[in-house]
Amino acid sequence: MKAAILAAYERIRSVVRETPLERSAALGGAFLKLEHLQHTGSFKFRGASHKMARLTPEEAAAGVIAASNGNHGLGVAAAAQARGVSAEVYVSAQVSPAKARRIQALGARILQAGEDPLTAEIAARRAADSSGKVFISPYNDADVIAGQGTIAVELCRQLPRIDAVFVAVGGGGLIAGIGSYLKAVSPATEIVGCWPANSPVMHACMTAGSIIDVPELPTLSESTAGGLEPGSITLELCRRVVDRAAFVSEAEIQAAMERVLLEEHWLIEGAAAVAVAAFLKDAGRYTEKNVAVVLCGRNVSPEVLRSVGLTLR
Repeated sequence: MKAAILAAYERIRSVVRETPLERSAALGGAFLKLEHLQHTGSFKFRGASHKMARLTPEEAAAGVIAASNGNHGLGVAAAAQARGVSAEVYVSAQVSPAKARRIQALGARILQAGEDPLTAEIAARRAADSSGKVFISPYNDADVIAGQGTIAVELCRQLPRIDAVFVAVGGGGLIAGIGSYLKAVSPATEIVGCWPANSPVMHACMTAGSIIDVPELPTLSESTAGGLEPGSITLELCRRVVDRAAFVSEAEIQAAMERVLLEEHWLIEGAAAVAVAAFLKDAGRYTEKNVAVVLCGRNVSPEVLRSVGLTLR
């Protein structure tokens, strides 16, 4: 997959932001990949932009369909708007009204389907199949995964020796892309998958060796919550590249959000805090090693902000 990721990097480098890598002495000396500073506030813009770049003129003219309660929808809407492509984004009943409004503001049409993200995702794919439009999966798409993997291309240039990288895992597109590239160019790098203990869906599927229904509890890590689409290609990719799993509690996620805000003055979303919390929990084993932690996004819903004692006015 290395070649596909490098090709993706060349295709989208003019439209995505090369995000900084900064060392944080206050956060255990980790090197923070500031993907929360990416356009639309998360790494999802990379995968969406790459998928958009791969559309044929006929596919672009027909428009695209996606499913997302947040970051992927924002990424697809922005990438579609930039290319002049019409976009429909399916959301579930769980969507934050504020995030839905942001997706609409970028020109996408919002359609609600089902009570949970996986139901909306399945409905969106069916709609794409029946209409002939291209469905842009948040993770179950080789072009999207290659786009997310461009983060690793930047990382390797910014930090020549990477001993470990901590990445939050939802559907697995981010860690599949980053891990696939690093395993090709830096096989000694440890790929640490990070999950909220309340929603370890991909890890449970990896353990089972197949996509299964996994019970979940509410989590501050909204962006990693939800089940996997049947047949997702990310399952085998994650099994291949993830070296170690780390799990964090809701209290640890909230503490990481607060610590990053206090120490670095950055507001990050729960998914980004999952990776930070997982590193901080085990920082002692990485003394004098180069560790990268991916801050995957900053799009915190007002509902989550209120739950952790913050408000937006």
